[in-house]
Amino acid sequence: MAVKKVYPDARSALDGVLQDGMTVMSGGFGLCGIPSVLIEAIRDAGTKNLTVVSNNAGIDDCGLGLLLVTRQIRKMVSSYVGENATFAKQFLAGELEIEFNPQGTLAERIRAGGAGIPAFFTKTGVGTQIAEGKEIREFDGATYVMERGLWADLAIIHAWKADTEGNLVYRKTARNFNPIMATAATHVIVQVEHLVQPGEIDPDHIITPGIFVNRIVHVPNVAKRIEQRTISPAKAA
Repeated sequence: MAVKKVYPDARSALDGVLQDGMTVMSGGFGLCGIPSVLIEAIRDAGTKNLTVVSNNAGIDDCGLGLLLVTRQIRKMVSSYVGENATFAKQFLAGELEIEFNPQGTLAERIRAGGAGIPAFFTKTGVGTQIAEGKEIREFDGATYVMERGLWADLAIIHAWKADTEGNLVYRKTARNFNPIMATAATHVIVQVEHLVQPGEIDPDHIITPGIFVNRIVHVPNVAKRIEQRTISPAKAA
């Protein structure tokens, strides 16, 4: 019997999965490739005390920033949060916990979790606050710090194209963090711009196999915000 993975909207896709206090991985890089529709559905559901693993915390009115405004996030595990004033205010007031990671370390922690690797050693962060309280070892005369792999209860991700079996294709920068998060959670829910039938995607183009994906939401006209717009000055006529 075929498993039905496609849901009519984000609310129904998240139904029965969301729980207070859960750990959620949220894909994307900056505002590129973020699961914005799924984030909005979590906000509307009111799920609270969340630990969120993400490259960033969005901005004040977009992405994970929406969940900070409603105070649904208890802790962020991130590498960059510099664009969000709400984040800074809550953190400085002691209302939000943060576990900072060097960006490569965060990516490897997620990849390791998905690969069943409980911990690994890296040079990054040795001798800094990042290494405080962590195991330190020497290998071949060099010092390394131990980092733990990450696993989440739920991963919400964005893909450019999917078939109804959940095979995913990402596009350009939106590929950051989404594929590795799809391997590192108990439940994986994806919002996808283009939904096709099985067999319509070239197997060589599939980045995340459907075995990792539990539920799919088709979002053909999803808004794509630009975090910082940079343009060239107009040339004189």
